[in-house]
Amino acid sequence: MQNPSSNPAPSHAPISPARSAAFAILDRVATTSAHSDDLLHGPGMSALSQADRNLATTLVLGVLRWQIALDARMQPLLQRPDLALPTPVATALRMGAFQLQHLDRIPAHAALSESVELVRAAGHGHASGMVNAILRKLTRQDPPKAKLYETTALFAQRLAHPEWLVARWVRNYGRTAAMAICTYDQQPPSQSTLFSEQDGYPEAGSPRLQPWVSSGLIAQQEEGVLTPAPPLPNIDDGSRLVAELAAASHPTPARIWDCCAAPGGKTLILARRHPATELLASDANPRRLQALAARLHADAPHVRTLEADATQLPETEGQFDLILCDVPCSGTGTLGRNPEIKQRLQPSDLARQATRQRAILSAALARLAPGGHLLYSTCSLEPEENENVVADVLAALPPSTDVSTVSLEPVLNHLATSGILSAATPTNLLRNGRLRTLPGVAPYTEGAAFQGDGFFAALFQRA
Repeated sequence: MQNPSSNPAPSHAPISPARSAAFAILDRVATTSAHSDDLLHGPGMSALSQADRNLATTLVLGVLRWQIALDARMQPLLQRPDLALPTPVATALRMGAFQLQHLDRIPAHAALSESVELVRAAGHGHASGMVNAILRKLTRQDPPKAKLYETTALFAQRLAHPEWLVARWVRNYGRTAAMAICTYDQQPPSQSTLFSEQDGYPEAGSPRLQPWVSSGLIAQQEEGVLTPAPPLPNIDDGSRLVAELAAASHPTPARIWDCCAAPGGKTLILARRHPATELLASDANPRRLQALAARLHADAPHVRTLEADATQLPETEGQFDLILCDVPCSGTGTLGRNPEIKQRLQPSDLARQATRQRAILSAALARLAPGGHLLYSTCSLEPEENENVVADVLAALPPSTDVSTVSLEPVLNHLATSGILSAATPTNLLRNGRLRTLPGVAPYTEGAAFQGDGFFAALFQRA
């Protein structure tokens, strides 16, 4: 590729460990199915100093969050905008552009020179002049700003989201909500105030206390003082909310099934809330199941794990009183946490996901015992994976079925009165009795914008 305006920079400065690590991770995300979160917690990062780990993390997540906008900004500066750049060249350009436009504390010369060196080190020295020239042009341009009025395409590009996805959100939730979701996705995930600092343990004298004591989750009770259990798993508030809803939907289940359990955070919540209950955690992926079993071994050794597709659970497993059906999905409610989804997801993926989700939900409902409850949930914002799946599965049930959906309002109220949720009246998170959170959007009644991932949940019961 030819340089559009100037000669390569003469710099031969070494590349910092943080930028080398970030470049390697971004290259893997672009060329494989690897997830940035896994790579950022992998062995390659552990060798870095804390300062370098922080910078590498900022670069990786920042580039992935802003990639669509960065590419749109740089494309007109290319001599051949119609030609795709080699992945290492595009990655180095994005890293340099992100630092120039979003990181005030990074000197421009450092961002520029090290981007050039990354291209050379990756074996694309012939493109170093182009990288140098484009980044220098960016230093002379002001960052893009919102116009008085923007079309959906323009604000989707400015906020680095696929236009087709944002157009869906405008249709489903309105323009203001769609823009708020996009804006929220571009920020590092914030700490919400959804949960109380209390951990929801039973109080001294509560009839719910004895299972906690006998299982060892509460080690001591003397003169009304409880020795607390280990801390809850470190999972995002949306995932925790789904698990808490499932756990609270049935007060005394004899058997529990977490049918798509990996990586195990929700399973640990279920085990904490029902410590004396038989709990089966299954997953179809052997590698993820192995990691799940290792995670459960320390904190919930009584949980049994099983490698099994949720649609093909062995008949010998029988029925369950409580089932958590947190199905694989597009993840569009978690783009702030998993920004690479924006680069990978295609419209056709939604129909494929929905087909799989209907199969899992139907199979799980067939294992629901009389009087039992099942919570279906996703971290998707798309109706095809949520309301439509619920409606399709209900419509396909035999006319004589005794399965129906019920409102989550009493379950949410219970979580609030028991001290688990901090909100006194959390039912504003519901829409038609089902959970629906939108990142950065105020709930359906008055309240502050929701600071968390987008989740959907619907509760089923068998008579």
